[in-house]
Amino acid sequence: MTRGLAVEAIDLVKRFGDVVAVDGVSFSIPEGSVLGLLGPNGAGKTTMVRMLTTLSLPTSGTGRVAGHDVVTEPDAVRRSMGLTGQVATVDELLTGRENIRLIGRLYGLPKGYLREASDRLLEQFSLTEAADRMAKTYSGGMRRRLDLAVSLVAAPPVLFLDEPTTGLDPRSRAELWEVLQRLVAEGTTLLLTTQYLEEADHLADRIVVMDKGKVIASGTPTELKAQAGRASVVVTVSYAEDLDKATDLLRSSSPEVYVDRTSRRLTAQASGLSDMTNIAVIFAESEIAVDDLGLQRPSLDDVFLHLTGHRAETETSEPGQRQPEEVLR
Repeated sequence: MTRGLAVEAIDLVKRFGDVVAVDGVSFSIPEGSVLGLLGPNGAGKTTMVRMLTTLSLPTSGTGRVAGHDVVTEPDAVRRSMGLTGQVATVDELLTGRENIRLIGRLYGLPKGYLREASDRLLEQFSLTEAADRMAKTYSGGMRRRLDLAVSLVAAPPVLFLDEPTTGLDPRSRAELWEVLQRLVAEGTTLLLTTQYLEEADHLADRIVVMDKGKVIASGTPTELKAQAGRASVVVTVSYAEDLDKATDLLRSSSPEVYVDRTSRRLTAQASGLSDMTNIAVIFAESEIAVDDLGLQRPSLDDVFLHLTGHRAETETSEPGQRQPEEVLR
């Protein structure tokens, strides 16, 4: 069965005076899937999220969330989505349970539903034991989980996550990934901006790469990695004196070999596992001692470097991001 579109961006443009922060960006997200929105500092990612969540008016173009236009139907859009920003926005003087119920009351949800929903969300996000503690006593990871729980109290079908794991330690990040994967399995649609390329690789069904306000590439993680070049076989020899001999041996299988004498590592282009297997056999039949031999595929970081000429960076701000006149009342 064909899935409908949960989010659509059609030629969206955002200008702040003479600065074009977003320049004709288009993409769509099928229901129940994850789109990773990636780009270096100032690429326009947060501005895109602000337009699609009705926090900033597009200069031109069309945005739809759950079939509702972000300009002409802002109230319907807000009822259809949740938003978690770069910084957890929970009330530190309220308990976890009180934070969830407060937002539910602002939505006008019935008390009976809120009692059930708060208990369910606290359990879903592993916060039951801390439910009646003030949020100021929570760790960073717990605050992020509570922030996400709050954004889901009205059960929105679409969730926008603007760098949701920034500042979390690896364990807390992995725990949040598990929560997000469960949400998607239950049918929630996610738009995720992130500075962690591993995060997009782990969570996203499709990725849109932005730079200087434009889309410069899109596709699945595997498709994008293929654009960054072929895989490589990496061989680490045990002894530095074997480097030259190992280089000659490797060149018999691959004409291009990169040598890092400091790490005793040789890197050669490969088409896949078959090349790695052949090279492994060659070294096994030689007298050269090897510490490690493996296949290294291009990463999303390689994609960034290939497409933009620089690595991904934390997005601190974008032109006009906090201009109060752009916030819709």
